Amino acid sequence: MAGPTTAERGARQQSESGRPGPGRRFRLPNRRVMIVLTASTVLLGGALWSLYGSNWLRVERVSTSGTDVLTRAEVESTAAVPVGSPLISVDTDGIEDRLRRKLPRIDSVEVERSWPHGISLKVIERQPVLLIGKGAKFTEVDADGVRFATVDAAPKGVPVLEMTADQKAGAQRFTTGRLLLEAVRVRGDLPAKVVGGTKVVRVRSYDSISLELTGGRTVMWGSGEDGAAKARALTALLKAAPKAGHFDVSAPSAPAASGS
Repeated sequence: MAGPTTAERGARQQSESGRPGPGRRFRLPNRRVMIVLTASTVLLGGALWSLYGSNWLRVERVSTSGTDVLTRAEVESTAAVPVGSPLISVDTDGIEDRLRRKLPRIDSVEVERSWPHGISLKVIERQPVLLIGKGAKFTEVDADGVRFATVDAAPKGVPVLEMTADQKAGAQRFTTGRLLLEAVRVRGDLPAKVVGGTKVVRVRSYDSISLELTGGRTVMWGSGEDGAAKARALTALLKAAPKAGHFDVSAPSAPAASGS
């Protein structure tokens, strides 16, 4: 019996390799597939139109929370949220950067979309821990040593910082910024019951920081080191010698009280 011809072998090889043989045609997607593709395209187009082109999801209101000294109107004016624009297109990062740059009192802010029509501004303001006298006004300093605002009246319960660096004591080794940070450090370590009664934090050098309390009492704190131990020592002295006029906790292991 004769074997397959060359043409028959070629046709069989094409069939086995998946390539179309003579007379075979490519098939177009069936009707169901076309319907699914068409529906998906329509849905995608509708979603994009709803987000960017329709009036359904546009900015209509701006809400602000967390303000204390700043007013809501001041924050919202600075934020300049594009009311009427598609909510999805609002540059929330840009608004946050603008608020922090133009309103230094803001420590942090979150700008969030509030679907379907709102933008919310969640503000946290810096809190002053020290004041620096500047003529008849005061510059507020926060817990990070940032000078962030100038006010006409001193906020209640915030000590005034007096820096009288003594060059003879070697203070030239420490910049004004470094000494400011040490003063902030001391203020942060003060016992809660002492903070409200502290009128002045006085910095003469890195290791010569003192406090002026109400009633004319004074405290020699020393450097900013060992703050927690010094706070405990001062608390004990105030309890043991409530009528003393001067307290020294510069060496917290050997605190002393004197005067009356």
